[in-house]
Amino acid sequence: MNRCNLTSLFAIAVTAIGLNLLSSNALAQQKSLKDQLVGTWTLVSSEATASNGTKQQYFGANPRGVLILDSGGRYAQVWGQADRPKFKASGNLRLDTPAAEYGEAARAFVGNFGAWTVNEADKTLTQRYEAALIPNVEGTEAKVSVSLAGDELKFVATSATGGRIDTVYRRAK
Repeated sequence: MNRCNLTSLFAIAVTAIGLNLLSSNALAQQKSLKDQLVGTWTLVSSEATASNGTKQQYFGANPRGVLILDSGGRYAQVWGQADRPKFKASGNLRLDTPAAEYGEAARAFVGNFGAWTVNEADKTLTQRYEAALIPNVEGTEAKVSVSLAGDELKFVATSATGGRIDTVYRRAK
């Protein structure tokens, strides 16, 4: 093969590889919102804003938490305030801790699981609570607006009273 043919073949091969990479990137960018949300997310912040503009971080400035969204439409969510006081009781902490002390610890903790779906058109996620630390929400749904930028996931929930909760997660590595 002469030098001209080798150069042409090399150019064709490089072009084919480049086009293949471009089409792979385009396909990756065309993933559905649901597919992009699947995975494990760590809680970065959660801030409630009342209708009068008052802001509050119920789980503190450095909350701890995780949200797991699986591809089958199941989720688990656990959050906790980083500086919750330890129980004073010894022995079987679950049974020996006074109800009031247990209740205070629960105020700074969220735990629930259930099913989740995404509305691709309006970019919302709906959670259906099957079980939760707060039994009143079991059997209900919560809908949040979703925005995703790289490894940062933001949820915005609005309340009937005009308030909102902004929650930020980062994809777990």
